[in-house]
Amino acid sequence: MPQPVGAHAVGAAPGGSHDPYGTHGEQDGPGMLTELRQAALTAVAVALSGALLGVLWWKLAPSVPLVGEVVNDSWVVYLKDSEGEQAIGVDGTFTLLALAFGALSGVVVFLLRRRGGVPLVVALGVGGLLGSLLAWRLGVWLGPAQDVIAHAKDVGKGVTFPAPLKLGAKGALLAWSLAALVVHLGLTGLFGPRDPEPDPWPAPGQYPSAPYGDKSA
Repeated sequence: MPQPVGAHAVGAAPGGSHDPYGTHGEQDGPGMLTELRQAALTAVAVALSGALLGVLWWKLAPSVPLVGEVVNDSWVVYLKDSEGEQAIGVDGTFTLLALAFGALSGVVVFLLRRRGGVPLVVALGVGGLLGSLLAWRLGVWLGPAQDVIAHAKDVGKGVTFPAPLKLGAKGALLAWSLAALVVHLGLTGLFGPRDPEPDPWPAPGQYPSAPYGDKSA
């Protein structure tokens, strides 16, 4: 006499659980610990690359000319060209370089870690901000002396000398992070891995059949 066949007997090994789609035990990606480790390495690498941004800012930023004069036995320093736009150019140079570094870091991180993930995105933003801070302080340190009065005394009265590097628009420190996040999220949305869609025509035996027994009336 045939034994009844139930849903528990389809697609399951003896003593095992029923999984009609055959996805039991698959890994969705690296574990959380691995993701956090990758995110930390990404943040450190992005932040350290801010040293290159600082050097480029120091080299490429326009010089703001100053002149020292003696007034009533006291040194006074003033802009040689009061209508010049060099100070704006200093901020603009930093912003453009930060945007370029942000776009590049977003592309590199996407190519190395296509799966993305929240920790990686957060690390990219934090690393960009830390890199901007490092670039800012390094550029100021590499640039002309901060003590303009002492510098004016060294070069002499009426002699033009460059002003210290100064970032007037502090919002430029966010340019790297914003560019990196926009580029990375855009690439992930366009070329990132997609979740497989369910098969509309499953193979025989994937879905459980209704139990059947004696067909006699």
